[in-house]
Amino acid sequence: MKRCSLGVTFSSALIFIFLYVPMLCVLVFSFNASKMGLTWGGFSTHWYEKLIHNEMILHAAWNTLVLAVTSTAVSTVFGTMLAIGMFRFPWSRRAVGKLNLLLHLPVVTPDIIFAVALVIAFSVIRYLTGLFELGMGSMIVGHVTFQTSFVALAVKGRLELIGHDVEEAACDLYAGYWRVLTKVLLPMLMPGIIAGAMLAFTLSLDDFVISFFTAGPKSTTLPLFIYASVKRGVTPEIHALSTIIMLATIAAVAVMQKIAPDAR
Repeated sequence: MKRCSLGVTFSSALIFIFLYVPMLCVLVFSFNASKMGLTWGGFSTHWYEKLIHNEMILHAAWNTLVLAVTSTAVSTVFGTMLAIGMFRFPWSRRAVGKLNLLLHLPVVTPDIIFAVALVIAFSVIRYLTGLFELGMGSMIVGHVTFQTSFVALAVKGRLELIGHDVEEAACDLYAGYWRVLTKVLLPMLMPGIIAGAMLAFTLSLDDFVISFFTAGPKSTTLPLFIYASVKRGVTPEIHALSTIIMLATIAAVAVMQKIAPDAR
């Protein structure tokens, strides 16, 4: 195996330092006894204890989790169905091009435009039916509208890798449609479905713009809470919250890295 040159190794190390040193700083200052500034006031877990007893943060964390889990579950089902429908149905070449364009639009559309469009749509629906008051329901719908495309793209890529041969072989062995779907297609699609669901879940946890425009007074999420807190000044309590989220993300990625080889 050819070894990397010194320049490649050095540049790679610089990139990793650039990426992870800010996260390391957040981790270090979450244990800083000093409340403000960059002065080290000694090691302390006080901010984690204070964080656990902060009802506003706990409420925001619960809203974030409910929003992410619910929207991910719905968008994973919709995205998987959409990808299978686009791949298996004999669309014309022109129709496939238009469908791909519609599928990519939510991915490339700026969040601010998407958020304004959702607010207008919810306002019209609310005016006509009295439904869709801004709150958790409108946030879930807003997140599903852009998450579905990401899931569909991940599953569609997996479908194109699998091809039609496996399904045709199962049909030649007299397997019915439901059996082909549940015993052949979905198990082989599982890596793509998991990847799409993880991406959708991450995007939901991280989203600020769409959540900001569609949130109600009682549906504050962690990104909204952190944004409001940062305007008053970053405290070690926010560092502690960021550290917990970062460690939870690392743990989730590590678990999926263990699962991924088995899924393949």
